[in-house]
Amino acid sequence: MADRRLQVFHTVARLLSFTKAAETLHMTQPAVTFQVRQLEEYFNTRLFDRTHNRISLTDAGARVFEYADKIFELYSEMENSVREMTGEISGTLTIGASTTIAEYMLPALLGDFKLKFPDVNIHLKVSNTDGIVSMVENNTIDLGVVEAPVANKNLVVEMCRADKLVAIVPPGHPEANSTTLAYTDLVKYPFICREEGSGTREVINEYLNNVKSDGDALKIAMELGSPEAVKGAVEAGMGISVVSRATIQKELKLGTLVEITLDPPLERPFSFVHQKQKFRARVMEELLEFAQQYCKEHEYDLEN
Repeated sequence: MADRRLQVFHTVARLLSFTKAAETLHMTQPAVTFQVRQLEEYFNTRLFDRTHNRISLTDAGARVFEYADKIFELYSEMENSVREMTGEISGTLTIGASTTIAEYMLPALLGDFKLKFPDVNIHLKVSNTDGIVSMVENNTIDLGVVEAPVANKNLVVEMCRADKLVAIVPPGHPEANSTTLAYTDLVKYPFICREEGSGTREVINEYLNNVKSDGDALKIAMELGSPEAVKGAVEAGMGISVVSRATIQKELKLGTLVEITLDPPLERPFSFVHQKQKFRARVMEELLEFAQQYCKEHEYDLEN
């Protein structure tokens, strides 16, 4: 509804990158450049300075960006107001989730949301926690769901639910009959962990740094890029690991893995993260409200 040229310019100005703007808008870079040039021709002035493969706003560009912000804020306010009157919930949302959440929590949640709001289209992008936070910062996605603390204080972080992490070993392992495992037990065996940038890896590292003394360090045997790969390595007897309890329900039922509570216990938050915006699309508000309620109603199901 708003001028396409202004939308494209606003995205480029916010990200200060034609390449990132093209990715965010699902356009080719030449198409983005064309739209910006059209707007520059309309105002008969340059809106960006381009030097050494970097761009910056000219004075005129800064003024256009300031007004564009106000225009899109008013547009969002208008859209929300009309949709509240009509009761219509529709639109498209792009959600990003870290691997554990995308594989084990979101499918059921988004499925139930789609049943309630069939006219809403949802696109899901999967990355590790660092990648999801970066997408939120760049406005590549509307909402992120992550499994580790978020350092950027300019983003809104809302807790969904707590997630319990446990140690896992294969049946027949020397610790398989243990009720708890302390750090001094973990360092006795090869340890299978997630890759750098993973929320699970970050949370476990912080936990271990808090509980370990000046004793031995973990014997890192492998770094793997997904919960499935970690579980497979442990099942094969290649080491032990610490994972979200939500990821091992099938293996516990089949008897291919044994869970052991950590001493002290370890929990982390699953959280929603998004930009601070005065006015959000109604569909975004509905998804956040639905997800919060879903997490409360299904907290036991998600952990057991």
